[in-house]
Formats: sequence, structure tokens, C-alpha cells
Amino acid sequence: MTATPSPTSPPPTKGLQADLSASVAVFLISLPLSLGIALATGAPLQAGLVAAAAGGIVAARLGGTPLQVSGPATGLTVVTAELIQHYGWRTTCAITVLAGLCQLGLAALRTARSALMVSPAIVHGMLAGVGVTIALAQLHIVLGGTPQSSALANVRGLPDQLADLHPAALGVSVLTLAVLLCWPRLPGRTGRHLRKVPAALAAVAVATACAALAGLTLPRVDLPSWRSHALPELPEGPVLGIIAAVLTITLVGSVESLLSAVATDKLIAARRGTEGRPARADLNRELRGQGAANIVSGALGGLPVAGGAVRSMANVKAGAVSRRSVMLHGLWILLAAGLLVPALDLIPLAALAALVMAVGVQMVSATHLRTVTRHGEILVYATTIVAVVLGGVLEGVAVGIAMAVALALHRLARTRITVEQLDSGVHRVWARGQLTFLAVPRLSRVLSQIPHHGHAVIELDGSFMDHAAYETLQDWQDSHLAHGGSLEVTGRSGARIAEAEQAQRAESAERSAQRGAQRGDHQCCRPWTPWQNHCDHRGTVDRTDPTDPTDPTDPAHPADLTAGESPAAPPAPAPTPAPTPPAGPRGRGAGQLANGISAFQRDTAPHVREELARLAREGQRPSQLFLTCADSRLVTSMITASGPGDLFTVRNVGNLVPLPGAESTDDSVAAAIEYAVDVLQVDSITVCGHSGCGAMQALLNSAPGMPMTPLRRWLRHGLPSLERMGSRHHAWARISGRLPADAVEQLCLTNVVQQLEHLKAHESVARRLAEGTLELHGMYFHVGEAQAYLLSEGQDFFDCRVFDTVGAGSLRG
Repeated sequence: MTATPSPTSPPPTKGLQADLSASVAVFLISLPLSLGIALATGAPLQAGLVAAAAGGIVAARLGGTPLQVSGPATGLTVVTAELIQHYGWRTTCAITVLAGLCQLGLAALRTARSALMVSPAIVHGMLAGVGVTIALAQLHIVLGGTPQSSALANVRGLPDQLADLHPAALGVSVLTLAVLLCWPRLPGRTGRHLRKVPAALAAVAVATACAALAGLTLPRVDLPSWRSHALPELPEGPVLGIIAAVLTITLVGSVESLLSAVATDKLIAARRGTEGRPARADLNRELRGQGAANIVSGALGGLPVAGGAVRSMANVKAGAVSRRSVMLHGLWILLAAGLLVPALDLIPLAALAALVMAVGVQMVSATHLRTVTRHGEILVYATTIVAVVLGGVLEGVAVGIAMAVALALHRLARTRITVEQLDSGVHRVWARGQLTFLAVPRLSRVLSQIPHHGHAVIELDGSFMDHAAYETLQDWQDSHLAHGGSLEVTGRSGARIAEAEQAQRAESAERSAQRGAQRGDHQCCRPWTPWQNHCDHRGTVDRTDPTDPTDPTDPAHPADLTAGESPAAPPAPAPTPAPTPPAGPRGRGAGQLANGISAFQRDTAPHVREELARLAREGQRPSQLFLTCADSRLVTSMITASGPGDLFTVRNVGNLVPLPGAESTDDSVAAAIEYAVDVLQVDSITVCGHSGCGAMQALLNSAPGMPMTPLRRWLRHGLPSLERMGSRHHAWARISGRLPADAVEQLCLTNVVQQLEHLKAHESVARRLAEGTLELHGMYFHVGEAQAYLLSEGQDFFDCRVFDTVGAGSLRG
């Protein structure tokens, strides 16, 4: 749901100086980039300036992302070039107008969010493919030649082009790239002042000045008179081809603009405090603004318009506070188009080509590549790139969608079914993946290998079984039991799903009754019942008072029936117990521990022994450091559904992370962080707090002058959280959909946010964060609700850090 602007508008002059400064910075980036994109498409160079002005004024005024800068669409460069070749420039302008009308229609239908449902791997692959195509085409101009009509033709023509180099064009291009790469790294105080000039402008300016001073003869920018500027005409050509072109411009431009709007929102949230932050993006309004800008740009003979991430990031980083900065940038573009034509005509085309080639290379983002690889979408990403380069944007996106669907079906249908005979003679069948009709032949073949009279364990490690697979498994089970065999079916965790041992029914019933008397039949707490501390519907057990009125050894107060006893049977007279000394707490604890270990060896160890043996051979490779409270109610493996080798866990009172060098610091936490980050190379760190934390309650109740105990010395590391909660300079933390229940919950939530800040102060964590190889996450577990919450990025409309609910169907990459 998008946020709407605040009803109270700021004063007209507020932030005007910041907007003015930012507009100049963005103008200096947009001017050469607009000319370069126009050059890459083969359109008249004025078309790039028209699109930049229309995007800067119209899209900024009507759009829903105040700080987003729109202009000639980089992602549509290849599409526009193809349209100009097929239909001519004037028909391409008319197609741009029609695409703008389509965007207005989509905005009226409020479908902007639907444009984001395309897999990010496809979108990033499309942009990367466009970047590769742009780079290949501009490489020919860099070398002093002319680009061909397709990426393949550009690749085939490279040997001939390399054999016929133009030293002047190559020298200007190399100089442009060198300045572009080195400008942001200029050292010293002088370098700091020079870096205020955008690298793109500096590169083109230096190359232009050197070419002019050296008297080089090179193709240069040629801006004809505006009187001869071409305007749109009625489309001519096949109707289906025109419709396909309009839809391509509409969809690609919309997705590029909306993704840029979301990225701009994230950048603002990461860099800005609560003061002076613009409203969040209204994506439907943004789509409406893009449609209006495309209508104006196409009608005036300009390129298709879309929101640009590069220009928008420059606008945010330059300190813009409102949409005025973008509109002013559009005004500067208009003035430049009318007044700076003589200066623009001095720019060598090779310098613009080198600039655009660098932009194309940057569109193949290493960050996106790591992301899609981590999520297993690299095949979709690579396929989309190849298809866009070989066939075009529309064809590439279609192939990418087809590959994404095929990959999803493959994952759904992929099932691995194996059988092994254990030393005890039991046959273990392991089905990993979804059991559908496609897996029935393999399932039948494996089940047929189990002897009729043997005992089998069927382990289903998946989340779905269709009717055909169920019938196959059920029919084999009935046949196996009828021939005297026995079996049990278990799930992923080893918990029994079904048990049918009809050949030994009496023995099984007796064993089940004994087990029920020992552990209880309530499945919700079955793994923990040896400790006799779970399920209030269980029989009570004497813990502390030997004269407790519910003491089962007291004939005057018989104990409640346990789950393993029959309620129909009358209670037998209780025998007089032999006098025995009362068991101390150590004896009871040892008994509980022994019972728990026994239950593990009996029920769990057979299922995890193979996995633990593998971990023992290969060593631990956890993906995450999980830092949480020592509270006994937090069972980390339960609330995260993790298993052996998944989490490197650190627990302490209050889930605290002492700052490096803090007084009374505890090196054990810092040592665990260093070991996890530097040695185990974990991918992420999670700080998990919980409701009803006794440490936070102690912090709230602490008073000066209280005697200093080890606990109070340790809790001093939580004082920054207490200060943060009471500070007006920090955002509150809350749970999505409601305010904190009380001060304790408020402090528990705030403490998670504060400890994440403490983590960033550790050298190893700061280094990995700077490299982009480590993520930090906040988590809150409400014990009473059995509900987990994850800390979202940035802040909400009310400037709060929000913990979002993680539902049963939520999937996070």
C-alpha cells in the first residue's frame, strides 16, 4: 500500500537552495547522458534533450516519486534503435505517444504494483542484456567505426574494426574512460573539491577540450536547427507490429521506472533521517506521470522516457528535498538546448560513445549477479541476457519468463527417491522433493525392492503429495502389511506420520501404551515431555514440595490420570510407599536429563545420525550467526526450523552485543562474532529478542546506587538501548499493525535495533558489510503468541522501525 503525501505542504521557499544545487548536479549528468543515449539509438540528438526536458518537467510534476529523475530510457535503447530502423523516426515518435496513453490507462486501472511481479532475475537479465548490446554497438564508435544493426553483427564486425583503427577516435575514447574511472578517486583536498563536478561531465569536458586543443579531425555532435526538428506522424506499417512495439515500450518503460522508484525510496530511507524526508512513492501516480511525459516527449519529437536509477541516485546524494530539483534540472536542459548549441557541437561523438559504453557495462551489475546466484535464479538471468542480445528485448523477456516457469516446474517435479538397508536390517526409503504423478514410477520401483517381511521406514522430505503418489504409497503399504511386514512413515523432522504394524498389533499396542504413560500422547509438546514441564493438560508432577496435595504417593490425594492411562478404569488402591529419602533437585534434574537423552537416542538419533556423521567429516559451515537471549523459552531450532550445522548460536542474558572497548566488556561475544564472520564466513547475523525479557525488565527497574553484581555489570551493555528508547533523535520500534504493549516490550524491540548498531562497530562486521558480503537482520519472538517478527528495512511513514509478521506462508530470499 502506497503512502500519500502529507496534507501539510512545506513553505514554498523551504529547501530551495538545496534543490537548486541538486538540480545543477543532475543537469550536468543528464546533459551528456541524454546526447549519448540519442546517439546510441540512431535518433536525432535533439531527441535526447527533448526526452530529458519532458521527463524532468512533466514526469517530475505529475509523478509519484518526488526525487526520481526521468529522461531518455536506457533500458529502451535497443528497442528504440530497432523501431527507428523498421519504421523510421517519425513513426517511432507516434509509437512513444501511444505507449504513454497505455501507461495512463494502466495507472487508471491501478496496476502499477502488478508490474513488479516479474521475477527480478528477468528484469536484471533484461537490463544486463541491453547493457551488453549497447556496449557492443558503442565499441565500434569508440574504435572510430560505425555500429552494425544487431549485436551479432557487431561481434562479427569487431575483427575488421580492430584491423582498421582510428587513432584519434580511440585516443579520445580512452581519455574519456580514464577520466570517468579516475575522477571519483582524486585524492587530497583539491580532489575533494573537483569531485563535486560529476564524473560524466568532467570526462566529456576534458575529452572535448583535448580534442579541440589538439586540432583533431573527428565526427562531432551536430545539432541541426530546431526549425527542422522532426515531429511524429501517423504510424505506418503492419498493425500487429505497431501494437507489439507499443506494448514493448509500455511494459519495459513502466517496469524500469517503477523499479527505479522503489530503489530511490530505499536510498532515501537509508540516507535520510526523519527531518525533510519526502513522502513515499505512489507507484500508480508515478506511472501516470511517466505516461504523460511519454505523450509530451513523443509529440515533441523526443525519445521514450523512463525513470533512471543513475540520475535519481545522483539527485538524492546531492541533497535534493523536493520535486523542484528535478523540475529545475529539466529547465536547465531546455536552456542548454537553446543557448549552448555552439558548445555542444564541439563534443566528439567518440567521447559520448565511450560514456554510453561505460553505462552499458555498468548495467551488468555484479551485485545483481550475486543476488540471483544466491537465490538459484542464475539460469533465468543468463538465459534472459543471451536472448535479449540475440533476439531483442521483447523476445528476451518472453524467453526469460518461459525459463522461469520451466525452472519452477522442474523444482516442483524434481524428486529424489533412494533406498538403503541399515545395519539393523531396516530398509529406509527417503523421498526428497514433491511427490507428484511424475515420481510414481520411481517410487513404485524403489518400494518393490523392500522384502515383504521386513520393517521399512518411509521418510517424506517434501511439502506436497498428489493423489496419484498417495494411492501408490497407500496400496504398497496395505500389501506390505498384509504379507507380514511393518513400516512407519515419517516427515522431514523424523516425526512419525503414520504407523501401521497390523501383524504385531498386540505387541505394538502394549508398547504404545507404555510409551504413552511415559511421555504422553499430546503431539504439541511430544519431543519435550520427558522433562515433565509441558502441556497443562498433562498429569501434574511433584517438583518442590513433598507434601504437595497432588503428590501421587499420597493415598489421600490420588494424582490426575496421565494421558497413557485409561479414564474408564477405576483407580487402584495406592500402596503405602516405602520410606525413602526425598530426592534433591540434583536427583530430579539428573532424572529429567536422562529421560530426555533416552528419548533422543530412541526417537531422533536414528534419523539424524547420517547427517551428523557428514557434519563430523566435513566440519561446520553455518550460514548464519544467531545471537539471542538465554531465556529457556526460546528454542532457536524450533522457531527457525533449523537443524544441525545451520546456525552458529550465541546466547546471553538480554541478547546483548558489547561495544568494542566498552567497560567491563565480555570478550566471549566479540570472539564468537570474529570467529563466525572471519573463520566460518557466515552470510548473515541475526539478533533475536523476545517478549517478557527479564533482562529488559531489570534495566527498566534499575536505580542508581544499587550494589554492583555480575548481572548488573553485564546489563550495563544494555544501557544504550534504554537511552535510545527515551531519545527524541531516534526512531521508535514497533510491531507491524500495533503499538508496543508496554514499556518492557518497547525496550525489547528497541534493544534489537540498538544491538544491530553495536554489531556494526566490530571491525570484522564493518569490513564485511563494506564489501557487501554480510547482512544484518533483526528478529523479535513473541513467546505468548508463538509469533516471529522480522525487522524491515528503513522506516515506515511514521518514522518507526517496524517488525513485520512472518506468516506460515511467508518466503524470504
